[in-house]
Amino acid sequence: MEKFSIKLKVWRQKNNETQGKFVDYDVDDLNEHMSFLEMLDVLNERLISSREEPIAFEHDCREGICGSCSMVINGKPHGPLKGTTTCQLHMYHFNDGDNITIEPWRAKSFPVIKDLVVDRTPFDRIIQSGGYISVNTGSAPDGNAIPISQEDALYAFDAAACIGCGACVAACKNASASLFVSAKISQLASLPQGQPERDKRVVAMVDQMEAEGFGHCTNTGACEAECPKEISQEYIRKMNWEYHRANIKG
Repeated sequence: MEKFSIKLKVWRQKNNETQGKFVDYDVDDLNEHMSFLEMLDVLNERLISSREEPIAFEHDCREGICGSCSMVINGKPHGPLKGTTTCQLHMYHFNDGDNITIEPWRAKSFPVIKDLVVDRTPFDRIIQSGGYISVNTGSAPDGNAIPISQEDALYAFDAAACIGCGACVAACKNASASLFVSAKISQLASLPQGQPERDKRVVAMVDQMEAEGFGHCTNTGACEAECPKEISQEYIRKMNWEYHRANIKG
């Protein structure tokens, strides 16, 4: 099994009140089958052994479904592969001696907590403002009790694939959260269960997105290109249509 070495330039920042900087690290004797996060684990073990502060980064499932492994690798959210989260990126996609730069999400609405970890609770507040169905339905109904067309079901399922990682915000020149918000709105707006709160939901979520300080969408497509779940920009069009529809209805 071939071993190799890389040179890392990692953003280090104690907290949001201090100034950060890039720090260089040489990491050798790596296994090419390691995931990117496992490589950082190896580096952190060595830093701890040397009584140095380990690099803070966020992670959870390491299966590409939770979205917490959010970092910019060589200028690309989640790294160079399309449709892939950082935890699913492996070291055999890099070459021996490569220089790799690692940064946190860069957005005013995502302040740095420490090193590569940012505060993504604005997404939570957007969901809390209306990204749910509050109707009390009692126990879980039969799956076939409410007929839904295959087209609508697939549309909703594709929107629901959004993992809320924030790559769309990091990729956008305006730090817009439109792809994330539109996916959540479109998912519920296309299902029968989401109809009672449809108008109230879209207005509340879009208004909360504005209140959190995210920028406006200019349709450059960077969000769709960098999304690890390849969420379509079509949902942004749907969100805008839903928002104008709700405001016209009053």
